Amino acid sequence: MKKILMVLTSHSEMENTDHKTGVWLGEFTDPYYEFIDAGYELTLASPKGGRPPVDPMSELTENVTGSNRRYQDDEVAKAAFSHTTVLNQIHSADYDAVFYPGGHGPIWDLAVDNNSGILILDFLDSGKPVAAVCHGPAALLNVEHQRPGFLKDKTIAAFSDTEETMVGRSGNVPYLLQSKLESLGATVKTALVPFLSHIETDGLLITGQNPLSAGPAAKALIELLEQTTGAL
Repeated sequence: MKKILMVLTSHSEMENTDHKTGVWLGEFTDPYYEFIDAGYELTLASPKGGRPPVDPMSELTENVTGSNRRYQDDEVAKAAFSHTTVLNQIHSADYDAVFYPGGHGPIWDLAVDNNSGILILDFLDSGKPVAAVCHGPAALLNVEHQRPGFLKDKTIAAFSDTEETMVGRSGNVPYLLQSKLESLGATVKTALVPFLSHIETDGLLITGQNPLSAGPAAKALIELLEQTTGAL
């Protein structure tokens, strides 16, 4: 059975506000069930281990997806989410691919997490796919730190500056992810209309723009995995 690692944020605090952040729940649950339904085995990890924080906005009725509802009745999935492995205990050799969900948290912790940056390089250098969605691509900032020039000419999808402004969070984050990635040489491509699904594939790297892109990014990862390692 092929194994996929999912790396989740452990960060919950926004800047200049009492509002909380963390994992955007649908960006975990949509890919989770894509992988489970396709027959993959999943391991969940986070910098601090245990239960990651969940962005309260992602649990509001207007943001609830079918996979969110499925998750609420899935004791196995809830137990896995509540007991993530500490990231520094993870070894890339044990997995066939890695997926980074978003929520704003990654722009604080995974962006500067050396364990995460080295892990991503280990996957890519071993010919294994890496996927990230929404603010998950912030994890690539530490990859750039580990290997300067990594982001130059990479084509990436990520939560856009326009979307950040539209959700009213641009004053609560340390930087705008799209602009940050572009300043390091990446080409960030976005949907013509904000909040529509958009993914990019650049070699072994798959990235998605926003919450609606989480499921499609997972499907793209499955497709790439089956091309590179053979069908399940």
